Amino acid sequence: MQQITLLPVKTPLITPKDNIANVIIQSLRKQSITPQNRDIVIIAESAVATTEGQLIDLDSITPTPKAVAIGKKYQIDPRETQLIIEEADEILGGVHGVVLTITKGILSPNAGIDVSNAPENHVTLLPRDPQASAQQIQHALQQHYHCQLAVIISDSRTQPLRLGTVGIAIACSGIEPVEDARGSSDLYGRRLAITRKATADNLTSAAQLLMGEADESIPVVIARGITATRGSYHIPTIPRHECLFFGALGILVGLPEGHKNSKTIET
Repeated sequence: MQQITLLPVKTPLITPKDNIANVIIQSLRKQSITPQNRDIVIIAESAVATTEGQLIDLDSITPTPKAVAIGKKYQIDPRETQLIIEEADEILGGVHGVVLTITKGILSPNAGIDVSNAPENHVTLLPRDPQASAQQIQHALQQHYHCQLAVIISDSRTQPLRLGTVGIAIACSGIEPVEDARGSSDLYGRRLAITRKATADNLTSAAQLLMGEADESIPVVIARGITATRGSYHIPTIPRHECLFFGALGILVGLPEGHKNSKTIET
């Protein structure tokens, strides 16, 4: 039976002057934790983004009339709305306080922009290239510890018609994020036809039980004892017509596959 251990890593307050790999190494040393071969390091995206200069002072943002109108409709600061417009591939709609976007190819509330755990009057954008960030952090940690490690960059999302957030992996390096279970058998010998296990997302949700969403100062969790396929993989996405929610609700209009930097805004 697989036994999984989760090790929370408390860090000092992370600033734009920090290097995230160095912060992790120093924090692990302080807590007398030494990564082992095949450990998986799960890191909150806000910590990564902060060290990459993605912490934005809202006073530096001048909202356009479009941002003012959308902000008024959904009761969002128009300066934040301006950033949402700039960051999102597409805005689908929204409710009070939140707009639903497609950002970096996945559904993201408010384009992944984070107000919590940012200084007063600041917000944190997503890392510019989460996949590249995951690969760079993995390389730095492996070089330092001389063992095989994987890195997941995590975020939180809500589920349709459910209260509360769950973890989601927005990038990973070193493990296969989705394990294909098709062809294996269930308890009654039936062959699984469509099941794929979101390994990286499941690990992220488990890690977020320790990370929390408030002032815990635990932006890093090490997962140990995970049996997962190793290698260099991107987080896979699927086209809208194959998505259960988009397909069932008929939300198939918008960006052509692979198209970037267009906005379809429903107001």
